[in-house]
Amino acid sequence: MALALDDKKAIVAEVAQVANGALSVVAAEYRGMTVAQMTSLRAKARTTGVYLRVIRNTLARRALAGTEFECMQDSLLGPLVLAFAQEDPGSSARLMKDFAKDCEALKVTALSIGGKLLAPHELDLLAKMPTKPEAIARLMSVMQAPIAKFVRTLNEPHAKFVRTLAAVRDKKQSEAA
Repeated sequence: MALALDDKKAIVAEVAQVANGALSVVAAEYRGMTVAQMTSLRAKARTTGVYLRVIRNTLARRALAGTEFECMQDSLLGPLVLAFAQEDPGSSARLMKDFAKDCEALKVTALSIGGKLLAPHELDLLAKMPTKPEAIARLMSVMQAPIAKFVRTLNEPHAKFVRTLAAVRDKKQSEAA
């Protein structure tokens, strides 16, 4: 069904607004997917904080113009679904990677992060990016490691002295018995 000009402008504005706030985007060809599979993909996208949109390529090119995902414009060919990661950069890639395992019809054609266009085989690279809580936990462990090692180093002479006294005590007790 043909869209009126005002409807097209509204779609372009909505997708452009989402693209401006997105951290990464994955474009995948959905040719051959059933309605049930597409509904399942949309449901998983909602739970993972990914904005999923099927949009005409001409409208997608207009929406992505002026955003950091403008580099994807030449890659928008065929029937595509765009997945914009809104909470953490790897969420859209993880969604597409996990769903593509069960649905062979879904094929990733392009992905972008930070204004750089990545090849489809680099989906794993983006999917393995840590979430925000994981990144904070890694940073905290790296920051804590030198302090913990310092405390253990300070504690070691006292512990060694106590172990030595315990060994001498045990030796004297065994000699007395």
